[in-house]
Amino acid sequence: MAQQIPSARTLDTDFMFTKLIVRDLDAATAFYASVVGLVEMTRVDAAIDGRAVTEVVYMPTYPGGPMFILARFYDVVTPATAELIMGFATQDLDGFVARAEQAGGKVIEAAREIQGAGMRVAFVADTEGHVLQVTQMLG
Repeated sequence: MAQQIPSARTLDTDFMFTKLIVRDLDAATAFYASVVGLVEMTRVDAAIDGRAVTEVVYMPTYPGGPMFILARFYDVVTPATAELIMGFATQDLDGFVARAEQAGGKVIEAAREIQGAGMRVAFVADTEGHVLQVTQMLG
């Protein structure tokens, strides 16, 4: 992880994963492996509420961290892309943005420093238009 973030909770519940619904599972797995460096843990064919789904489950990027899951529901032609902004931390923001473009992603907002916050951020879209906010802590 780029920088240690404090943790806390008030109940006996932990955030465990984010499941992103995609149209093209092969393109999405290639994007997140080559841009973010996620490592596939397992693939699952299942049904949720009677709907067939294939899921690709990735290992957490740090011990005890949440998992990232790509899901392809076979009854959905075009999943929504504006329902969520996923946040990633990196030590090389420019490198991340370059990898995203090379993998077919699009820069939505170029990297810029957030004055007074000690960080740089950029917004990119994956191959299906899902938005990623990428942060690099400075100093």
